[in-house]
Amino acid sequence: MKSVLAVTAILWGVSAVASARAADTIRPGYWESENMVGFPVGSTKTDRRCITEKDVAKVMEGPSNHIYRCEYPEHTAGGGQISFAGTCIDKKGFRVGISGHGTYTETTLNMSAVVKIGPLGVEASTVAHRLGDVCPPPAPVN
Repeated sequence: MKSVLAVTAILWGVSAVASARAADTIRPGYWESENMVGFPVGSTKTDRRCITEKDVAKVMEGPSNHIYRCEYPEHTAGGGQISFAGTCIDKKGFRVGISGHGTYTETTLNMSAVVKIGPLGVEASTVAHRLGDVCPPPAPVN
């Protein structure tokens, strides 16, 4: 189960890819993503997330989120193409390797990746699209 959560958490970073208002990047705003994890796990999760301009540079480097600290020594993005390879580690020291590639426009992202969990290679993909400029207010905390 930890591997499912690990892959889903990392993929959320992938699906959140956004960029500054340059012509060759995707735009900040409200995004929806469908994250699929294939063999041997098999799950799909749909998420919505607000991407701000201040998050853009970090997100364009590769998947990242508040659970994992990721480093990508291999990374390219431009011309509507993105690829990356690196490792992510959580606060407890759980480490996974990740490599992937995909395409993007200002309002879409299609990505596939392989997440290495020990000897296993888990295939994953993200299909995301921008819903608009305005993000809904945060949900109240109970």
